[in-house]
Amino acid sequence: MTQHLHLQLRNISKAYPNGVQALEAVNLDIQRGEIFGIIGRSGAGKSTLLRLFNRLESADGGEICIHGIPISGGRRQLRDLRRRVSMIFQHFNLLSTRTVAENVALPLRMAGIPVAERQRRVDDILRLVGLESLRDSWPSQLSGGQKQRAGIARALVTQPEILLCDEATSALDPENTLAVLSLLKEINQRLGLTIVLITHEMDVIRTLCDRVAVLEKGQVIEQGEVWRVFGDPQHEVTRGMLGTLHHGRAENGEQLDVGQQFVTLHFNGVNGLEPDLREIARVLGGSQLIYSSCEPIQGRIVGQLKLRVEAPLSAETLRLAAGVADRVAVQVG
Repeated sequence: MTQHLHLQLRNISKAYPNGVQALEAVNLDIQRGEIFGIIGRSGAGKSTLLRLFNRLESADGGEICIHGIPISGGRRQLRDLRRRVSMIFQHFNLLSTRTVAENVALPLRMAGIPVAERQRRVDDILRLVGLESLRDSWPSQLSGGQKQRAGIARALVTQPEILLCDEATSALDPENTLAVLSLLKEINQRLGLTIVLITHEMDVIRTLCDRVAVLEKGQVIEQGEVWRVFGDPQHEVTRGMLGTLHHGRAENGEQLDVGQQFVTLHFNGVNGLEPDLREIARVLGGSQLIYSSCEPIQGRIVGQLKLRVEAPLSAETLRLAAGVADRVAVQVG
């Protein structure tokens, strides 16, 4: 165990009474202060896995540790765990009969925190999430993004060290999604929180996370830094979820004339290469760009360029092309 290891899962398994094997032999190491994403298709086991972190559900086998200490024990240990590990939900879970401030204060009230301390913490956290002017508003008066900010404030008011996010942006429109992701990033940096989130949205992982694990049928099929997994996915399920980043787009009737070829330049981030259009044009001569799906992820360029070029390409041209991309594929019409 390294000195920065925060959460550790070893051989976690979980089955339901109906016979569904939700999780099987899951192993994860999550570092202190990182944003760790868990992604998978519907039914992959994401929600079950997340609920094990704060013991909303219990594993059938294996062990979960925080700082090397198993999260087990009785009611007192469970209360301590729930203070250290907070959760925000997809559908906000705000009480309609309480104001924003009262919703945020609820965990402190249940924990028996004195009124003056509750007031101070609620004021501080509402200021952090940008809701201080809406403290006396009712949930029905808030937008979706404001409701999720209130949910984040309620999760943070107990001063946890780990924040769990259960599809925290899937009920939001694109503008509010970006705002909430930006807020989570700011919270991670300012408070040093470890954030574990589950999602089915690749854009959330791409925008927010440091590392990612891909779950399929209850098993981790691959994991690593986001740019590595996105740049060179090893499993067909991951490649399918990434869509056009690796499969390209439909040809839409694009044809090759006699003596032409398609050349695809793949960038996976490993060598830190960027598409240098001037150098590509020099190497490939009279090429025409068909499409590009390249994008920056964690400071590295990931994706591909597809070009129509004059054929046949000589061995020397292909050698030079291999120097401007991580991988080169040639398609003859």
